[in-house]
Amino acid sequence: MTRGGARMLAGIATLAASFMVSAAGSAAQEEEAAIPGVSLGFVFEGERIPPIAIRPFAGGGPASEIASIIATDLDYSDRFFVRDSLPAGVDTDGIQYSLWDQYGVDWLLTGSVESEDGVAFLAVELHDIVFTSIRSRARFPIPPRGHEGFRLAVHRVSDAVVEWVHGEPGMAASRIVFSMRPFGNPDSKELYVVDSDGEGLRRATWDDDLAVTPAWAPDGMHIAYTSYKSGLPRIYEMNLVDGSERTVEGGAADGQQFSPAYHPDGDRIAFWTLEGGGTKGISTYNIRDGCCLTRLIGGYYQNIQPSYSRDGSKLVFLSNRLGSQTPQIYVMPGEGGDAELLSPYRYGQGGYFADPDWSPTADKVAFAGGIVDRRVYNQYHIFVRDIETPDNRIVRLTSEGNNEDPSWAPDGRHLVFAGARSYGYGVFVVDTATGRTRLLVAGVRAADTDWSPRLSWRGDGVATGGTGLEPEPGDSR
Repeated sequence: MTRGGARMLAGIATLAASFMVSAAGSAAQEEEAAIPGVSLGFVFEGERIPPIAIRPFAGGGPASEIASIIATDLDYSDRFFVRDSLPAGVDTDGIQYSLWDQYGVDWLLTGSVESEDGVAFLAVELHDIVFTSIRSRARFPIPPRGHEGFRLAVHRVSDAVVEWVHGEPGMAASRIVFSMRPFGNPDSKELYVVDSDGEGLRRATWDDDLAVTPAWAPDGMHIAYTSYKSGLPRIYEMNLVDGSERTVEGGAADGQQFSPAYHPDGDRIAFWTLEGGGTKGISTYNIRDGCCLTRLIGGYYQNIQPSYSRDGSKLVFLSNRLGSQTPQIYVMPGEGGDAELLSPYRYGQGGYFADPDWSPTADKVAFAGGIVDRRVYNQYHIFVRDIETPDNRIVRLTSEGNNEDPSWAPDGRHLVFAGARSYGYGVFVVDTATGRTRLLVAGVRAADTDWSPRLSWRGDGVATGGTGLEPEPGDSR
């Protein structure tokens, strides 16, 4: 038997705004046919989403809260339909597979909170109802409720469940950083961080100035961003382990630096600069060794907003070389070279496309924009170009409101973006497979969203990427 398978530059700099504002207030919500080769739809439309049930976890204490967090995570993964009520006479001793089959679920998750030598663990089992067997089981250490690592550790369990069923982990154990104006200070912008489920919103910078264009490092322990706090816009790197910060010294003393993007090796960043005399372009710098500034592209035109491909071999960026009112997305080799047009441009038709972000798992590039129409103010949409398909398919993922600054989740399936709807502003997440969109943070005028890599709790108060809490070895078939 088989079952269904897996299912704009806002406030970054005066210079950037100078050529982008000319098109701002002009990109419109057009029919798909207005943009060549673009369809409004979803890549995996019609794929079956398997139903899953979560039996109340045993053990008392935080057990009920843990089960609730996992249920939300699995729902937000868009890979399961989570049953929100249990059948009458639900089993408490052993698993009555026939009962759960009649209830119409493919999977059942059971769990219990246990304590060993003063350390709490969550023991979970994933039952395959169709094949009447245990698919996987594991034990995960869980910090005490109220500990900053509590929710992140639970998110890791959710990601493991996704991986057990679909072969690749989810994105629950991750965070999103963005820029917005703090309450009571409309003249500044600060960085804020929120969990992938919209919980735990907290302020990350206190520059009392403009802090914009943040980027997560691949190790999950650093964030690079641009700040005006020293006068000129410069790039800073924040160390999330000890709270320290340092200035990126690469470039001319009078240079202005914007939009850092980490290379996948984590040692280099690409960014765009404006130097004395009007020299501008995209450069790279070894941020770990503090050396080796390399200019990749320069010249008269503005080339900004770099983003590396998943292996670092290519770099996507924004350029106004076709005209200040038609900024477009280009791709070039990661070490510099000839650039090719990536966004859907047709001569004489115009169009505004910006905010490119390369998927961490595939050759797909997300960006925002649309066709110019002076009658409609500030209406942009989120697009994805699939470079892996023979026809370089382009899909538009949004159909209402204004949508900017997309950034990929570590699962390569979801995108976060800043948006506006008839009911207000916020930060949104869209599933590129089904098109399902959810509101992550309501009531904030956010910009420059960036999604972290997968994170874990190291046990010493540090959220890290790829290290820390891991499930104990168990029977995982």
